Amino acid sequence: MTTERKTLGVSLSDTPRGDPKAGFAATGVRLEKLKERARDQRRSPTPAQAALWAQLDSSRLGGFKFNRQAIVGSTLVDFACPSRWLVVAISPEGASAEVDALQDKKLTDVGVRVLRFPEAQVLEDIDAVAKAIGIELNKPFSKPGARPRPARQDGPPRSSYGARPPRRDGGGGRGGYRG
Repeated sequence: MTTERKTLGVSLSDTPRGDPKAGFAATGVRLEKLKERARDQRRSPTPAQAALWAQLDSSRLGGFKFNRQAIVGSTLVDFACPSRWLVVAISPEGASAEVDALQDKKLTDVGVRVLRFPEAQVLEDIDAVAKAIGIELNKPFSKPGARPRPARQDGPPRSSYGARPPRRDGGGGRGGYRG
């Protein structure tokens, strides 16, 4: 009995496939394999990953916290800033552009912003890469799934937290509230 090896296929059809969040998160065996792979990559990063991590570590870039080799959905990304829904990926030489595009689309479909840099650019001009990341971090964005607050139509504006309503008798003395 032989087992078939599964490979990643790239679908070129433009037909929508329903909810992009369905099947986004990895579970079970796949999640465990991703965790193991992330652990291995954190222990032995590429020179480009190490150089970029030196720029992103310890909230050096505008005070934003990054995680390295993070699992986002069912994808392992090089760096992730969860508070700003931003992922930074480094494409090694010889990487498949189709696979990179598929991963980027999978992330952007659920609202994650993706910045992808070639490995050579990270090694040659780290300052420009850090500047581009800083610009993207400071751009306004809307969090996916966030519901806009409905505007209040009637009544006076709400008082601030912990503030007492005005007394009915008009008094401002030290007495307790008389309702």
